[in-house]
Amino acid sequence: MAQRGSPTGSGREAHPGAVTVSFGGAAAMAYSSHDQSPFLPRLFGVVDDIFCLFQGAIENVAVLKQQYGLSKVATEINIVIEAYRTLRDRGPYPADQVVRDFYGKFAFALYDRSTTSVFMAADADGGVPFYWGVDSVGHLVVSDDAEIVKNACGKSFAPFPEGFFFTTSGGLQSYEHPLTEVKPVPRVDSRGEVCGATYAVDALGRCMYTVSCGDKKDPRTYALTVS
Repeated sequence: MAQRGSPTGSGREAHPGAVTVSFGGAAAMAYSSHDQSPFLPRLFGVVDDIFCLFQGAIENVAVLKQQYGLSKVATEINIVIEAYRTLRDRGPYPADQVVRDFYGKFAFALYDRSTTSVFMAADADGGVPFYWGVDSVGHLVVSDDAEIVKNACGKSFAPFPEGFFFTTSGGLQSYEHPLTEVKPVPRVDSRGEVCGATYAVDALGRCMYTVSCGDKKDPRTYALTVS
């Protein structure tokens, strides 16, 4: 179970009907259909110990189903999980290419229980609200609910960068500009205080900027909430 005070608890308080899945001290996920948009629905699913939260709509679903050999009834959840399994088991596929193949408005957070790995991304146009931060005990927190992340993470709260993906092994990368350097830009609030960071690609750089988030003793400690 996520440690006491984790944002998963906050998600349940904000939306009492949320379904929560905990993975010992490694991660927790919470899902709720409360107040969701009919045009950007939320989905939650699991295949072979790979858990995925997805919000939005992928436009080229038919093409991706064929590409990954999925059935006609497969959803965006199945596509994201199968894309991840392709990266994990049957590469070499560059992760940036896999995410770049998704056309539409989307944000997703995937947790692989077998490897305690995270894979998450947001579309390049910011079509789905998606936020992240690090809480007081070092948990990486992501949610489509800004208040959940703000309450859990305080000044480290920030919008998840558009057109980026995050993996446990590779950190934060741009899938639109995979060879360019990613630079953090401090966010300053109305009082002039630094609160989190946004990220931008440097057209002149070619080295990836990676982000290590999580408990200092175990950087693979996460709390993922879509509420």
